Amino acid sequence: MGAADLDTAFFTAWIEEVARTVGAEKDRLTRLDAAIGDADHGANLDRGFSAITQALAGTEPETPGALLVLVGSTLIRKVGGAAGPLYGTAFREAGKALGDASEVSAADLAAALQAALAGVQRLGSAAEGDKTMVDALAPAVRALSRATQEGKDPEEAIGAAASAALAGSEATVPMQARKGRASYLGPRSVGHEDPGAASTALILAALRTVVTR
Repeated sequence: MGAADLDTAFFTAWIEEVARTVGAEKDRLTRLDAAIGDADHGANLDRGFSAITQALAGTEPETPGALLVLVGSTLIRKVGGAAGPLYGTAFREAGKALGDASEVSAADLAAALQAALAGVQRLGSAAEGDKTMVDALAPAVRALSRATQEGKDPEEAIGAAASAALAGSEATVPMQARKGRASYLGPRSVGHEDPGAASTALILAALRTVVTR
């Protein structure tokens, strides 16, 4: 891929891959959530991305930004619990950051994910180390930004982001939760991977899958 050819078709393929991945992994995400949450994270995300797939079947957003705003709005409407507002905000903020461009670069994507992270942190008041999705998203944003600044191509840059997200998610296992329902468990939240971090890593892994096709 060149420097600026991440178009609407690419982003559509990403969201379709996310929907497939979440569908395949929903039981694992729900098991993770059962340990420290409401046991509904996988089912909620699967419902949300299934609704997005249906929405995309009936409309074709003209730009990557419009697509991501549609994704975010659908998640806010369709997904309960904390996941809907948090992921909905993330995708909406990313879409708004991309603006009206018909094609975007990996650097543009990095800026959009930075906006997504900022939106999540505003809404959830979470920082790295709190055992939330921020622990996967923040290192992914840093890795993508660094790779684009170093002139890496989109495939390598996005690969670095996906790897960072996975490492960040795995790093939540020994943490004690300081935000969300898991925080009520205190020390009992230690020893479990955060489900929001795990789903964030899946979303970034889906992005890597699409860019390497």
